[in-house]
Amino acid sequence: MRLVIAGASGFIGLSLVEWLSKQGHTLKLLTRKARIDARASEKDGIVWQPGAPGEWEKCVDDVDGVINLAGEPIAAKRWTETQKEKIRSSRIETTRSLVSAIAKAQVKPKFLINASAVGFYGAQGDEPLSEDSAPGKGYLAGVCVAWEEEAKRAQELGVRVALLRTGIVLGKGRGALAKMVPPFKFFFGGPLGSGRQWMPWIHIEDEIGMILFLMENEEASGAFNATAPNPVTMKDFSKALGNVLHRPSWAPVPAFALKLMLGEMADMLISGQRALPSAALRLGYRFKYPTIELALQSLEL
Repeated sequence: MRLVIAGASGFIGLSLVEWLSKQGHTLKLLTRKARIDARASEKDGIVWQPGAPGEWEKCVDDVDGVINLAGEPIAAKRWTETQKEKIRSSRIETTRSLVSAIAKAQVKPKFLINASAVGFYGAQGDEPLSEDSAPGKGYLAGVCVAWEEEAKRAQELGVRVALLRTGIVLGKGRGALAKMVPPFKFFFGGPLGSGRQWMPWIHIEDEIGMILFLMENEEASGAFNATAPNPVTMKDFSKALGNVLHRPSWAPVPAFALKLMLGEMADMLISGQRALPSAALRLGYRFKYPTIELALQSLEL
């Protein structure tokens, strides 16, 4: 396929580019830098500025699909009002710009796969959450709702839209695990907050696998929870991680300490979602790593 990818320099994006390149797909990578990294040649990169029309818009003309993973990392910095606006605008403006470019294309892409997050559901305790569940309240839920609304505008152009509500992606040396593993190795690992909150997780290979599945399945439209079919509580995740690392899980970080360290961002960590991949399972996606034990063991931490 001929594909346009925005957000190719992130954790998921780099892995996706590597997989798609090996499969022989033709890739156009939208980037704010002239080059992504050693895995992408200079000619692959198309420099753009979301919100600013330009020559880059022509890249979506006559391609098979667009994959949008772009957005300021959620946990990169403390959530000041400035950072919160950066998180929001980086998602809204990027998606709006891509849909506007699609509208101008003479030959429109067949599909748009647009990132979202399980933060869409907010804090809903122990309730199992499918893609039909209502959005929650709060900052992150509001960002996700507005983000998805921008993407859904492409449906009016005859483009199939799939919304990828991703949970915590587990990969070796990157993402959340890069911050979680070191304390365990120094015997200071443990659950965050009460430990009773649900942790919607997915192995990086299943995250990529689901994107490929959505690309190839013409029936795949609407929201998809990119989460493993067996979510675990933070306490059970910490225990599983400790077992894999041969370390105890005995040093929990209390909720009040998280709030002192992280401010409002702490709410994201102490109130998870019991999100289930109902839509993907219904269409026939089969997870390579359905349990947390299998996922962590495969990463050879």
